[in-house]
Amino acid sequence: MNKEEQALRKKSPIQIRNKKASFEYFFVDTYTAGIVLTGTEIKSIRQGKASLVDTFCYINNGEVWVKGMNISPYFYGSFSNHEAKRDRKLLLNRREIRKLQEATKAPGFTIVPTLLFIDNHGRAKVDIALARGKKEFDKRQTLKEKEDRREMDRAIKHF
Repeated sequence: MNKEEQALRKKSPIQIRNKKASFEYFFVDTYTAGIVLTGTEIKSIRQGKASLVDTFCYINNGEVWVKGMNISPYFYGSFSNHEAKRDRKLLLNRREIRKLQEATKAPGFTIVPTLLFIDNHGRAKVDIALARGKKEFDKRQTLKEKEDRREMDRAIKHF
C-alpha cells in the first residue's frame, strides 16, 4: 500500500475497523477489495451502520466471499431493504485470489477483513489481510506492548 492510498483512507468519512482482528492475528499481507452490494446497503454503510466483528473470508469457486459482515437495514428502506448478515462477494483480480488460495492451504492461515471504508469515488472498499493466528503468549505480549505504549504517552504528557 503506497502513501497515496493511505492518505485516501484517512480522508474517508467512514472507517469501520475490525479491532479484534489485530489482537487475534498477525497480518502477513494486505489487499484492498471492492464489495458487491445490493439495494440499500451502501446507504447504511455511508451512515456508519456496519460491523466487522467476527467476520472472515473464504474462497469458493475462484471467488472471495466475506461471511458474517453485518450491515444494518436502512431506516428509510421499505420492502426493498437488504438482509443484514448475508454473504457478500469481494472483488479481487485473479492473481490475488490465486495467491490467497495457495496461502490459506497452509495450516493456521486465514483471511480476515480489517477495515471497511468509502473511497474517493464513493464506492465501498474492504481491506482484507492474510493472517496467521496468534498463540496465547503472543496475545499477552501484544497487551504488554500496548500497556507500555500507554504509559510512555502518559509520561510524555506530564512533562
